[in-house]
Amino acid sequence: MSPKVRLGAMMFLQYAIWGAWAPVLSAYLITDRGFSGTQVGWIYALLPLATIVSPFVGGQLADRYFSSEKVIGCLALTGGLVLLAASRVTDFGAMAALMLLYCLLYAPTLALTNSIAMINLKDSEAEFGKVRVWGTLGWIAAGLALTGWRWLAANGVTPQVAADTLLLAGVLSVVMGFQSLTLPHTPPRTEGVRPWAFLESLKMLRDRDFAVFVGITFVVATELEFYYILTAPFLQSAAIGVSTTNVPAVMTIAQLAEIFVMAFFLSYALKRYGMRRTLAIGVVAWPLRYIIFAIGAPAWLVIAALALHGFCYVFFFVAAFIYVDKVAPPDVRASAQSMIAIVALGLGRFLGSLFAGTIRDVFTTAAGTNWRAVFLVPCALTLLCAAAFLLFFRGRPAPATAEA
Repeated sequence: MSPKVRLGAMMFLQYAIWGAWAPVLSAYLITDRGFSGTQVGWIYALLPLATIVSPFVGGQLADRYFSSEKVIGCLALTGGLVLLAASRVTDFGAMAALMLLYCLLYAPTLALTNSIAMINLKDSEAEFGKVRVWGTLGWIAAGLALTGWRWLAANGVTPQVAADTLLLAGVLSVVMGFQSLTLPHTPPRTEGVRPWAFLESLKMLRDRDFAVFVGITFVVATELEFYYILTAPFLQSAAIGVSTTNVPAVMTIAQLAEIFVMAFFLSYALKRYGMRRTLAIGVVAWPLRYIIFAIGAPAWLVIAALALHGFCYVFFFVAAFIYVDKVAPPDVRASAQSMIAIVALGLGRFLGSLFAGTIRDVFTTAAGTNWRAVFLVPCALTLLCAAAFLLFFRGRPAPATAEA
């Protein structure tokens, strides 16, 4: 089996694990376990928190002392066992402790799987996208598999399992642990990754355009968690009426749109409209989606609005990493990428998870959740981001100063 096929299988499992629990775990915790929005927010905040500390695990320890494929295998196998244990607990304390342990095991693999793929591809620039797309396909496959599992259970073919989302993720993680043993041997590097290297890029913030861009990216990242945490329970609410069985499959619309937009629109938009207008389309797509969620009717329009995730995520976050790579001086380019990843995927999503959970609790009473009020909050904040972007971001290259 060629290295490219094995690396594609690795990416498929890596994101199938995440896709098995992230889209629908909130609905399980709220509906089946009775957790509050704040409690669910804390559980979802654990993975962004883990991504902040993961360079210490993946870079300083794993990359320096052990081959990458063995580290990935050990982390995936152990993480799978932790998820299987989490599927059996019912109280918040035990669930939070197990999910924290799991996230600390999973977060380093996000960088390690990218690294092992880059190292073992002959032309990473040309081939990495073709390998990475299997990750998105894995996320979609996990959602469809979960819907199929629930359909069989609803028809009495298999037993009902309330924690099916964690159970499926755990099984997939164990499978990945063994599959990692088939990956190309990738010995440790002689030097470790500097976990605080992103500090070297902070002087880029002296440029007004770049500072505006980082600030808007941070706020938009916090609002991303309203989608990841609250969409599943919102779709299951009486207002929309999607059944628990069908929610995982319905939410794969977002990933299908993500693949489509990335494959057919991003490159065209960057060439035709330039970076500033491409980012502008991405940032404007955010309040548009939340406006539709806040209106909440008709149900088909809300479901169709899931496809806006393609433009929200690809035209803003994917384009953002391209923008950083374009404007950063060569000697701090990697540090700048680390900084924007920590700002958006770490701090932004961590605080956003807590914020989204709290807002859900604020607008929830004994009569139920006022979803219109809930989604007006990210709608207002992303509208402000869109206005700030259009008014203050000009897209000029950051100066490549010697100090930077």
